[in-house]
Amino acid sequence: MMTDPIADMLTRMRNALGSGAQNCVVPGSRLKVAVLDAFKREGFIQGYEVAADGPRSAVRIDFRFGPDGERVISSLARFSKPGCRRYRGCNDLPKVRGGLGIAVVSTNQGVLSDRECRQRKVGGEVLCTVD
Repeated sequence: MMTDPIADMLTRMRNALGSGAQNCVVPGSRLKVAVLDAFKREGFIQGYEVAADGPRSAVRIDFRFGPDGERVISSLARFSKPGCRRYRGCNDLPKVRGGLGIAVVSTNQGVLSDRECRQRKVGGEVLCTVD
């Protein structure tokens, strides 16, 4: 049994980006797909594809690169952990690199980026930060 599947997904993505891979495969779940959807909406990944192979699904993540081949994602970090949950109101959400990055927040309206949370005036558990 895995204790923190979101941290596992972020680590797999970080390792794949560090090795120069174009994509990576992670075990699937609804929360991971919601987090990846927030990454895609904000332009940090090219896309993702869910492959349902029986009871265990897998998600293939296609990374996005700049015009000269540089990575769009420079860092991925877990913010709230299973041992220490961190909740923030809409006014207290972290600004990642002065607005260049995003914080992914789990709210009662779904998994949103910090920009979307400020627009909707809703807070929640800050899952991770990306820049």
